[in-house]
Amino acid sequence: MSTDQAEKATSTVYPILIAISIAHLLNDALQAVIPASYPILRESLHLSYTQLGVITFILYFSSSVIQPFIGAFADARPTPYILPAGMALALLGMLGLAFAPGYITVLLSVIIVGIASAVFHPEGARIAYLTSGTRRGLAQSIFQVGGNAGSAMAPLMTAFIFYPFGQLGAVWFTLVAALGIALQGWVAGWYRDRMQQARSAKKGNVSEEEKLLHKTVIGAIVIIIMISFARSLFGSSVGTYFVFYLMEHFHMSIPEAQMYIFAYAGAGIVGTFLGGPLSDRIGRKNVMLLSVLGDAPFAMLLPHVDPMWIFPLLIVLGVITHSSFSVTVVYVQELVPGKVGMVSGLITGLAFGMGAIGTVVVGALIDLTSLTTIIVACSFMPLFGAIGFLLPSDRKKRIVPQSIQGKAEGAAKS
Repeated sequence: MSTDQAEKATSTVYPILIAISIAHLLNDALQAVIPASYPILRESLHLSYTQLGVITFILYFSSSVIQPFIGAFADARPTPYILPAGMALALLGMLGLAFAPGYITVLLSVIIVGIASAVFHPEGARIAYLTSGTRRGLAQSIFQVGGNAGSAMAPLMTAFIFYPFGQLGAVWFTLVAALGIALQGWVAGWYRDRMQQARSAKKGNVSEEEKLLHKTVIGAIVIIIMISFARSLFGSSVGTYFVFYLMEHFHMSIPEAQMYIFAYAGAGIVGTFLGGPLSDRIGRKNVMLLSVLGDAPFAMLLPHVDPMWIFPLLIVLGVITHSSFSVTVVYVQELVPGKVGMVSGLITGLAFGMGAIGTVVVGALIDLTSLTTIIVACSFMPLFGAIGFLLPSDRKKRIVPQSIQGKAEGAAKS
């Protein structure tokens, strides 16, 4: 490797990193249109909480569960221009949602939006990884901040677009999709050139396939998926059902209740940005444990305080809970550096898809019992993060891939 190539490999490519973060914002903003429309769809289509849970499940299943497979395909054959193609699908989904006459049509539109999101995330995470240089935590945080900012727009969409314009308000988001197509087309050009350079440099390197077979690696990935599932279930319960809790328990209007959810999501942007650089300093595992256990006492307090305290509690919860979002992805990417797309899909995709399944169950339980009962039960979910103590430390995590590669090299020589 030449001196110029070495400098490129260790420097952070900020223009592309910021561009892919903005693309992440646009992608997740379009995905956030779906939950933002819930209060309107529930009234206009007379939907139950279970049906809202099914919509959430379809959205997260289509956008998340297939991500590992797209990531594995991209690991074997990177396809840069799949990015703008996915955004074009999202544009079609927005049109479908705007003019959907019934529940089934809404579900079909949601599937289209979900697939578009699934196409973006593994390749987007790979681009963030390629631009990171030696600052992987920071780079992944910048990438994730874009997505969290897009998701945080859901309450504002409800208050300022769907509340006054109704279901047809979704038409406005076709402009967002058009902007995303143009931006991702530009990023895809850089990505194509970078992958051509990477293929040239990769010749002669030892295959890293065996890393996936190491029991320590597999065990760590399983634990991370379980932690991400619990975090996703808690977050989707707040984002999907807590607005109805505020409306029912404190008689808030839709726009007023949505401002509380916006506070939670907005604080999550701050937490996401802080978590990555902090993990570069004190370690990935330490940040994850601080995140998943640090929010537990605040979560358990949430259903038992009045609105004056709910607002600051949601802000604290947003910061702490989201601080580990980017860190979990980087942790697993460093465990299996040869499979960035697949493992990114596992964490950002499969784990969130499992959380979506749980959201359907939560909706059904609310219909069977009461909204208050289930909100209280969900407040204990962050305690599940205690299994994070079983994860290997950052030092041991770095040793595992090296030891496996050493075995592979020894086998190649014999």
